[in-house]
Amino acid sequence: MDPLLLGAIVAIATIVVLFSGVSVALGLLIVSGGFLIIFDGVRSLELMPEILFGKLNNFALLSIPMFIIMGASIASTRAGADLYEALERWLTRVPGGLVVSNLGACALFSAMSGSSPATCAAIGKMGIPEMRKRGYPDEVAAGSIAAGGTLGILIPPSVTMIVYGIATETSIGRLFLAGVIPGLLLVGLFMAWSLYSTWKSGNAQVLTAKSYTWREKVEILPRVLPFLAIILGVLYAMYGGIATPSETAAVGALLCLVIAMVIYKLWNPNDLWMVLRDSTRESVMILFIIAAAGVFSYMLSSLFITQSIAQWIGTLDVNRWVLMGAVNIFLLIAGFFLPPVAVILMAAPILLPIITTAGFDPIWFAVVLTINMEIGLISPPVGLNLYVINGIAPDISLKTILKGSLPYVACMVIAILLLCIFPGLATWLPNAVMGVGV
Repeated sequence: MDPLLLGAIVAIATIVVLFSGVSVALGLLIVSGGFLIIFDGVRSLELMPEILFGKLNNFALLSIPMFIIMGASIASTRAGADLYEALERWLTRVPGGLVVSNLGACALFSAMSGSSPATCAAIGKMGIPEMRKRGYPDEVAAGSIAAGGTLGILIPPSVTMIVYGIATETSIGRLFLAGVIPGLLLVGLFMAWSLYSTWKSGNAQVLTAKSYTWREKVEILPRVLPFLAIILGVLYAMYGGIATPSETAAVGALLCLVIAMVIYKLWNPNDLWMVLRDSTRESVMILFIIAAAGVFSYMLSSLFITQSIAQWIGTLDVNRWVLMGAVNIFLLIAGFFLPPVAVILMAAPILLPIITTAGFDPIWFAVVLTINMEIGLISPPVGLNLYVINGIAPDISLKTILKGSLPYVACMVIAILLLCIFPGLATWLPNAVMGVGV
């Protein structure tokens, strides 16, 4: 059978299996095993356990559960609320300081937790009621937090970037640095739209906030500065050549747990057990998907599907930006239905040879891919962040939340266009800190 036709059949079969309701990892194993049996015989299954566990035999994977524990220990405390309150008190004189504070808190909490749903929940619980109380439109209050939460998979440390680095054998340190400037760019675009939208609503009074004394501003700092110090310490250890990403993640996780116990009195064994239990559950889910995606990639390669697709696209007489546009549309649609980790692990083996052949930087592409995944987090039908916000503020309808988040989708599209025009936004910092290279 022609490999391209076979690839189309595999794609359709994968979509059908995943939409049947089985987990992503199990679905990938079912599809992989089925096609290997059909085309290579039952004996081909003997390699599956070796590939499955061999994919997990990677020291860099240790950073995933460590960063997840780091984020879970922070999310289980009042750190998000304190971070929000601190920014609100210090930015009180900035026009629209409250919405700026919320988005700034989302950006900082993302850097501490690396999780989009956790960022939405932690900042939204305080930010949404406060913005609504002060007269901000429901669309701005809900949409800004939903969009701000997506920063968790772009601003380092990002589990999504770690997965991309492992899947494509790309430097995780470079990927972390590549997300910094685009992440700040998105924060700026989100803030600009939020302020404009609030001003356009006609209630100019909400752009001013109440004043705080210097004592009120300073007293909140001891609660948030230790966590920020950990983030800076982790980044310094990683880029200062002191430790590997896995080692710094382990130290960061331990310090976050200690600070949560000391500052927020997280002494209850049940609370600590919940942090470790939830972290273990999420880590196992991600690692299982990584292992299953390894088998899926092997199946695609052994049936010459990956090679044939790359070769076919290489023969197309199209402009490379037209090709990149098609790739973005594919990623966007995939992000509507699948979690970012699954999309990266399934698509990376096919897309990486294509984008490198077309002359695109894989580090730059990681940022573009991640922003596409961010769009999926606030877009139906899955749109995880939309449901998180609806859970926090059930009296705000999903329709209102979606309507409020759509302008932020436009901001992300603008960010992708800016990255295409100025690729240095993603590549300059990694090259400046770690030298030119891949």
